[in-house]
Amino acid sequence: MSNFIRPVYLEVDLSQLRRNLEAIRARVGSVKIMPMVKANAYGHGVEGVAPFIEPYVDYFGVAILEEGIQLRKLGIKKPILVAGGTLPEQVPYFAEYDLTLTGSSVELLDAAEQVARNSGRRIVTHLKIDTGMERVGVREYEAEWLIRKSAACSHLIVEGIYTHLANAESADKMHARLQLKRFREVLEVYGRLNLPVPPIRHVCNSGGILNLPEAYFEMVRPGILFYGVYPGAEVDRMIPVQPALTWRAKVSYSKRTRPGRSVSYGSLWQAEVETRIVTIPCGYADGYFRRMTNRSQVVIHGRKYPQVGRICMDQFMVNVGEADVRVGDEAILLGQGITVEDFAEWTGTNEYEVLTSIGARVPRVYVAE
Repeated sequence: MSNFIRPVYLEVDLSQLRRNLEAIRARVGSVKIMPMVKANAYGHGVEGVAPFIEPYVDYFGVAILEEGIQLRKLGIKKPILVAGGTLPEQVPYFAEYDLTLTGSSVELLDAAEQVARNSGRRIVTHLKIDTGMERVGVREYEAEWLIRKSAACSHLIVEGIYTHLANAESADKMHARLQLKRFREVLEVYGRLNLPVPPIRHVCNSGGILNLPEAYFEMVRPGILFYGVYPGAEVDRMIPVQPALTWRAKVSYSKRTRPGRSVSYGSLWQAEVETRIVTIPCGYADGYFRRMTNRSQVVIHGRKYPQVGRICMDQFMVNVGEADVRVGDEAILLGQGITVEDFAEWTGTNEYEVLTSIGARVPRVYVAE
């Protein structure tokens, strides 16, 4: 099963990730691709994913400074954009580790210019325009001040300018197109100021790649789509991607249970007839959500069986009825008919939280053709 001591692990198919990239590339053409590998590569394990895909991508995207530093320490040479908010005192690390800064304010550009001047290392910057998220970046109607400031920063390399779509996965494209319109208006400011537009303009996340091809510009930023999961039920699924992970475990206990016996904390489930209950050594501390209690299913010997009783921190139980399931038999928690969308429905959340919640104590095992 694996060379790990713990009989629970996440199998990540790196070849499938490569095929997903190829499918995205076939759709977007010659524009650059920046896969988002934040949050431990959406739970897939950045240490295995990033080095494998580096030859097939143009840029990497992360959310926080520490994630960018981690990529450099893994030996990643491609450019890395830190897309989240940055404090001025963090800027020296961008020079030290050659990371691309999200230039989201005049004050941050001031700090970056000073660090670059003092260190003798020019800092690559992508300006961030807030066209409708109200999160990070200057609003489109304030962008001229940021553009003027960036043009005056002689120690910065203003390589890019971008925005982030708030509702790109929606079938109603009105808000996404409004954001795109606002972004284009910002680009027109460069002409009025007689300044060159930064060479890399980027707008599209996964939803934008699927729903808004007119916004590809010079680069796209696939996130969950790269990992083989569509960002919502309303997107056009013309890009044929597939999930790349399977969550596997071994049955740790198997017993016959009499009618009337209750299972797990709170006695939320009771056997109505004699049945076999098996224990899976995985729980909510691993990202198998407690909220899925009496709702989720697992696959054993090719069949789906219901989880029963309250999910524990480190274990949960499954009712296999009369099936001959023994200690050591494999259970599939995610994959082979159990989808990320199933987890999201059982939990009342989205697919993003499902993937990024799979815990660090679940080993990642990488396979490739």
